[in-house]
Amino acid sequence: MKRLLWLGVGLAVGALVVRKLTRKANEFTPSGIATSLSQSAGGLVESMRSFVDEVRDGMTEREQQIQQAFAEGELYYDDEQDDAQEGRR
Repeated sequence: MKRLLWLGVGLAVGALVVRKLTRKANEFTPSGIATSLSQSAGGLVESMRSFVDEVRDGMTEREQQIQQAFAEGELYYDDEQDDAQEGRR
């Protein structure tokens, strides 16, 4: 009875190890590498889209600030930009 139990445990562990090794080996096949690269490229494209959207939002906000200052007849002055330029000198 003990031998059957250990035989079952051994078969189960062996099956799990074979499945893990097969999955790992498939990652190094040409199709596995292609899948990995396409997923990486998809993440890069999504990051770039997010960055472009954030830049557009910032541009829109800045444009609204400038238009508001122009409508009020004031000179638009950006304290943050002036401070940044002084820090570079």
